[in-house]
Amino acid sequence: MLYEIVMSIYIPRGYRFSGVYCGLKLPELGQFDLSLIVSDIPAVAAGVFTPNLVCGAPVQVDRSRVPGEGFRAVVANSRCANACTGERGIRDAEEMAALASQAVGGNTRQGLVMSTGVIGTVLPMDKIRDGIAKAVENLSDSESGFINAARGIMTTDTKEKYVTKLLTLGSGEVVVLAGICKGAAMIAPQLATMLAVIVTDAALKPDVAQDMLRSVAEESFNCISVEGHTSTSDTLLLLANGAAKPVPLSGVDLELFGKVLRELCIELAVKIPDDGEGVSHLVTVEIEGCKTRDDAKKIARKVAEDVLVKTAICGADPNWGRIVSASGTAGVGYDPKKVSLRLNGFELFKNGEPIPFDKKTVSDSIRNNRATHILLIFGEGKNGIRFWTTDLTTEYVRLNSDYTT
Repeated sequence: MLYEIVMSIYIPRGYRFSGVYCGLKLPELGQFDLSLIVSDIPAVAAGVFTPNLVCGAPVQVDRSRVPGEGFRAVVANSRCANACTGERGIRDAEEMAALASQAVGGNTRQGLVMSTGVIGTVLPMDKIRDGIAKAVENLSDSESGFINAARGIMTTDTKEKYVTKLLTLGSGEVVVLAGICKGAAMIAPQLATMLAVIVTDAALKPDVAQDMLRSVAEESFNCISVEGHTSTSDTLLLLANGAAKPVPLSGVDLELFGKVLRELCIELAVKIPDDGEGVSHLVTVEIEGCKTRDDAKKIARKVAEDVLVKTAICGADPNWGRIVSASGTAGVGYDPKKVSLRLNGFELFKNGEPIPFDKKTVSDSIRNNRATHILLIFGEGKNGIRFWTTDLTTEYVRLNSDYTT
């Protein structure tokens, strides 16, 4: 088929998807727990992974294989992270990838694997084997197949997360980018307990795909945080099979593709903190006027992960001192007399001095809107960044204090 458009969902050529229940989650939950993505044409693959030294077996397996060519399948499970599981974990991850690839006509090394869930638990491989077989039977290039794949990787997520986009190349061909991801907690700005897969029917060279994916991750998945915990499992994969146009993109087309990929990744990434466990606010921390982008990111991350800032947002308290104070602990040198702050568009602090404002009005703007915007301006340079986080609620604490019990 060319592509399917249903409720603005675009399905790239040459891919099939499925999500199934195989017994990893409690049956009464009635939720999918295994996903399969298949490229009917051998695809180029690239990946970005957790920097955590304590990384899961699937991360170790995939990291050894990408970037590369000839990939046929990505299989993912929820409920069990297959992390801190020793040599058995590696064998299980390799078997998962091999089973998925071989089931659709590939060889043992043409598969990639992802797992998310509880750390320190071994995979019940009998259930995984049956799940992969079931997923193969349910493969579809339809909207429902794509959404089911997004559902199969959910853990504490409250909704499936996906974004699709079209791009018209200079020669007139239309290529599709489609991405799914999961994540709601244990989210920090080096990927996190999140899985993401992006597939496209454009063609890319392996090294180009890898460089591009790493670059867009820095502006998207590495700019989100819920509580600052970098997990064992973070994986971001990109598959490009060339079904729409087999010649690898170059020049203006490649540049345009990179822009669309960046937009897609940002939209996907923001869905994660927006679905954070028990949160009541999605917070955008925007930084302007820093000497370097790295300085801006350090400050944004510090503000985004500050517990006092997060609780103030939860309580709709326009306590701007917490925000300004947090910025000063980021390890970035700046002149405090040049700092200004706006909260939801209200100017609270300018050039190092407080500005009179109506506290009730600003408080109401926080309380009555899920989205909160913090803008910090530093008179040091021309670099900035956007970073997304959440507030900190009692419900978040409850969910994460009895996660395994």
